Amino acid sequence: MDTTHLVLLFLAIGVIALLYSSVGHAGASGYIATMTLFGIAPTVIRPTALVLNILVASIGTFQFWRAGYFSWKLFWPFALLSIPAAYLGGYLQPSASVLKILIGVVPRRDYWFAVAIRRKHLLRHNRSR
Repeated sequence: MDTTHLVLLFLAIGVIALLYSSVGHAGASGYIATMTLFGIAPTVIRPTALVLNILVASIGTFQFWRAGYFSWKLFWPFALLSIPAAYLGGYLQPSASVLKILIGVVPRRDYWFAVAIRRKHLLRHNRSR
C-alpha cells in the first residue's frame, strides 16, 4: 500500500472513530468496512478492528466516568455476560465471503436501528408538548 492510500486509510479510520464515538459506539463495523474497501487482508482486519474498538470504547468509558455517568452497578452484569460472548465470537472463524456479507449487512442494520430510535424519541418528544 502506498503512502497516499495509507494516509487516506488513517483519515477514514479517524473520521469513523469520531462519528461512531459521538453516538456511543466504538466503531468496529466501520473500521472493518473501511479496511475491507482498502483491500486489507481479513487476518489483519480482525485484530486491528478489535484494538481500535477497545481503544475508542476505553476513551468513551473514561469520559463517562469522569463526567459522573458511569455506574458500576449497571456495568457488572454486562461485563460478566460479555466475556463468554466475546470468547464465542473470537472462536468463530467465518470465511472471507461470509465476512464480506456481514460487513455489508451490519452497518445497514446499525443505521436502521438508529433511525428507529430517533423516530421513537421524536414521537415521545412530540407527545409531551
